[in-house]
Amino acid sequence: MNFCFSDKIDGLKPSVIREILKFTSEPGMISFAAGNPAPEAFPIRAVEEITADILAKDPISALQYSVSEGYPRLREALREWIARRYSIGQPHDDLIIVSGAQQGIELSAKVLLNEGDTLLCENPSFIGSLNAFRSYHVHLEGVPMEEDGLNLEALERAARENPRTKLLYLIPNFQNPSGTTMSLEKRRAALEIAKKYNFIILEDNPYGDLRFEGETVPAIKSLDTEGRVIYCGSFSKILAPGLRVGYVCAHRDAISKITVAKQCSDVHTTILAQMICERFLSSYDIEGHIRRIQQIYKHKCGLMIGEIEKQFHPSVHITRPQGGLFLLATLPQGTDMMGFCQEAVRRHVAVVPGNAFNADESQPSSSFRLNFSTPTDQQIVEGIEILGRLTREMICE
Repeated sequence: MNFCFSDKIDGLKPSVIREILKFTSEPGMISFAAGNPAPEAFPIRAVEEITADILAKDPISALQYSVSEGYPRLREALREWIARRYSIGQPHDDLIIVSGAQQGIELSAKVLLNEGDTLLCENPSFIGSLNAFRSYHVHLEGVPMEEDGLNLEALERAARENPRTKLLYLIPNFQNPSGTTMSLEKRRAALEIAKKYNFIILEDNPYGDLRFEGETVPAIKSLDTEGRVIYCGSFSKILAPGLRVGYVCAHRDAISKITVAKQCSDVHTTILAQMICERFLSSYDIEGHIRRIQQIYKHKCGLMIGEIEKQFHPSVHITRPQGGLFLLATLPQGTDMMGFCQEAVRRHVAVVPGNAFNADESQPSSSFRLNFSTPTDQQIVEGIEILGRLTREMICE
């Protein structure tokens, strides 16, 4: 049987990360390729207690169909949470629960983008979102990154040269894959550029609660008074990704269209998972839980950076995140990055090549992404030693 696939899906390639993860099941493989939370960060006991109580006292609500907008008590708890924690929420805003922030990003693209429109994004950026955007046959225009976020001159130039720009996709906190944080000045400037050229900002903030150093920077959505910012948040990194619970806060007109799109997709997000999130948010010490996981990631990140400083060739540049799950390592010009990543896998260490995160995957990259949240301390030490030896072998003096 020969299938004739749709234009929207035929050109998409499998996720490089997912393909690399296939190697992680090999015996002895150390994976720095995943983006999973640390296993020790999961509040397993609390989830057990909450689930048992829900199924004992309100099983029908947890197992029956529900409204597409989301479990009402969770929506209300989230409105209060993001208002208190991020100063997000205007009278014109509404909120919908989605099946992970990835669905919120995909549905936002679905309701706003036409074929041939331009979407601006950080370059590099999160491959899952980039593939979602590609499925709508839009023109992806990558904007170069600096240490404090995207280059503003390049952003304005891209907006000026692409009059069909509809969206700017940003991960302002502990960006994936770079780990960098966008400065407040650049957040304000990006919003002003969006106003000037009349496009929407899609703010993706899955890692914002994982800050373990430095001062919190206000969300772009908190600066937005006219409904120009669509904000995506998630429980995946603070509770558990397997629950698949995220949320979108945006102008009520955008949320109404996202709701219709969600009804076509999956009707509603799993209600039991939503009830678990609501109970944890309203009845458990979520602030204390977040402080605990911040310390886990502070330790793991510090350990990885310390080992890199000891083991890597000194010409390798690394980012130094103040939170999140990732850092980016850049080999000196002329080094074969893909060859490095392939040889690393042969030596049983998996990393993600940087070109996988480019808006244009054909463009070369000298970088590779390292995840510090998933591996154990021992794996971090052993894996960085292997990679360090490889850097010294491959980098010409």
